Amino acid sequence: MGEARVSSREDEQVDSCAAAGPDASEQVTEPRRRWRSWVPVVALLVLAPWTAECSWGGFAVADYPMVILFLGPLYGGAAVLIRETSRRTGGGWPVIVLLAAAFGVVQAALVDQSLFNPGFLDDTEFADLAPGSNATLVPVFGFSVEQAITYVGNHVLLSICAPIMLVEAIVRPPYRDRPWLGGRGLLGPGVLYLLGSLMIFSDDEDGRKGFLLAPAQAGLALAVVLLLVGAAMLPRWRHTPRRRVGFVPHPLLFGLLVLGVHLGLWFVSGRPGVGAWVVAGGTVLALVGVWSRRAGWMRRHVVTGWSAGLIAAAAGAFLAPAYRPVSAQAALVSDVTVGVLTAALVIAAYRRARAADLEQAK
Repeated sequence: MGEARVSSREDEQVDSCAAAGPDASEQVTEPRRRWRSWVPVVALLVLAPWTAECSWGGFAVADYPMVILFLGPLYGGAAVLIRETSRRTGGGWPVIVLLAAAFGVVQAALVDQSLFNPGFLDDTEFADLAPGSNATLVPVFGFSVEQAITYVGNHVLLSICAPIMLVEAIVRPPYRDRPWLGGRGLLGPGVLYLLGSLMIFSDDEDGRKGFLLAPAQAGLALAVVLLLVGAAMLPRWRHTPRRRVGFVPHPLLFGLLVLGVHLGLWFVSGRPGVGAWVVAGGTVLALVGVWSRRAGWMRRHVVTGWSAGLIAAAAGAFLAPAYRPVSAQAALVSDVTVGVLTAALVIAAYRRARAADLEQAK
């Protein structure tokens, strides 16, 4: 009702300006549209670094402002560019996922080079995870398959897809699925992303840590990135399939299924873990590919699917060590804050998605 009253007042303003002339109408509506288009962009610039680095307990609450300030250009800039590319080309979520995977490879292999650096975890609270990852080491290129799945998978989920889902679900309907920026507007996020990447690459303490990958490793990473970007640009993603009749689980049931997969994969590592990731991930992707082409697939399925990963990350925050040790009290406050913020964001996104689904069903 509140949105309807606001829209009514805006229409009256536009009508009165139109009576005064077309130029007056343009002067009132165009600045307002531009301002509203930038609101979700700023929200994504702020939210992406939080979901990427804080939602799983990596930083204490006191560090949140610095994380958003310094890592917002990197994660937020990439999320905006990927989201705008998908919406401009009409590719939807398949394009977002493929470009998010390409970003994950660029970040882990070329920017901070954590994927190839054997000592990347040595000075962190996660040093004890390194020996287990060596069981899946690819000797020719010097990277762990388990770490590749973890690093790239977390970037797909937490750095790109989850924040895009949250912002798109919460913003007002006219701005959910259409581009937010014009051609020149993309220069800002693009420059921010490049500057953020250069900052991490040049940081010898917390970024690349003085490591430089070999030419063969760089070639492999570039080849994978080009393959993923090429797949994202395929024309098939731009064709809207005709919805078929068939079973689709309730959105909450679908979310619980995905959450169960996330939590179950906590208990396997090494080669069995890689096998479990491939089987579970492939099964979920196959089911989504089938269900999303059916009439019962709704926006709420998208929300619960990506929210499952966020909820799993928030639950893991109570178990995961932070990058830098803090007091037990500060750690508890941070973990509870992660849980509360995650719950608030997920509930808000689900409620807005439910309203959109009901409106579409009318």
